[in-house]
Amino acid sequence: MSLMSVSEVAEYLGVQEIRVERLERENLLVSKDKDDSGKPMFAKEDVQKYKEFAERIGGI
Repeated sequence: MSLMSVSEVAEYLGVQEIRVERLERENLLVSKDKDDSGKPMFAKEDVQKYKEFAERIGGI
């Protein structure tokens, strides 16, 4: 399992980092771990699935 940081997820999804943090807080994107500074880390597979789902329902 490959983990992505908040900034990597934001870049991949084309959104701001604050949006990624909000998605995690609202349990729409579930973090798998925390980095050294306490920020969430996400499984790459979960991020890809979320992006595909969001695109199907009209965007992120």
